Amino acid sequence: MQNPASADHRKGSGRQVSFSLSHKRGPTYADWMKHRVDSQAGKQIYSHRMSVVEPVFANIGINKGLNRFSLRGKDKVQSQWQLYCMLHNIKKLTNYGQLSP
Repeated sequence: MQNPASADHRKGSGRQVSFSLSHKRGPTYADWMKHRVDSQAGKQIYSHRMSVVEPVFANIGINKGLNRFSLRGKDKVQSQWQLYCMLHNIKKLTNYGQLSP
């Protein structure tokens, strides 16, 4: 804008943007997922996820220090991720894999 202050009053010559809200959009994948999570079965399934899946990502991210990949390329990132997963599983085996007498 040549004169930004002109947009501050009604008779200014500032730029205006308008769009129509009458266009109806179809359901998206996000809408489908919201419906799925909000269902009774979805609440039960996704509440279980907090105790099964999320702690693994937190452990790898915080305790193992993987907050970003140091390699580039799909194959290299995949191999780095698998190494961290293997490290996580070995640690689980050392902590919980021992047989009781």
